[in-house]
Amino acid sequence: MIAVVFAKVGGDTLMKSANKDGMSIFIFTVYSNLFALCFLLPSSLFYHRKRVPPPISTSIFCRLFLLSCIRTVMQILMNTGIGYSSPTLASAMGDLVPAFTFILALVSSNSFFKCKRGEKNK
Repeated sequence: MIAVVFAKVGGDTLMKSANKDGMSIFIFTVYSNLFALCFLLPSSLFYHRKRVPPPISTSIFCRLFLLSCIRTVMQILMNTGIGYSSPTLASAMGDLVPAFTFILALVSSNSFFKCKRGEKNK
């Protein structure tokens, strides 16, 4: 967990410095996704080398494509925001995502509390 936080902050800082030096946000997004592919693909192939992969249906493929498009747009918007502010603010906003999700769930009535008064053990 600590390594993931350090990697995220390091990536945000790297994005800010690359943006200051004139690198395009889109190029940085492509490079970071290629780096992730080069890291995750061999580890995935190594982990699943003895198993037969499950078949990928059209529905699963469409969902993966939609998820990758959403993630790429989200990454471009995040990098644009880091260009206008600081990596520290981006890290702080990332930590607030669970709180915002909980508040939105409460407002949209997807989540509710059932508070019961505790009884004493007899």
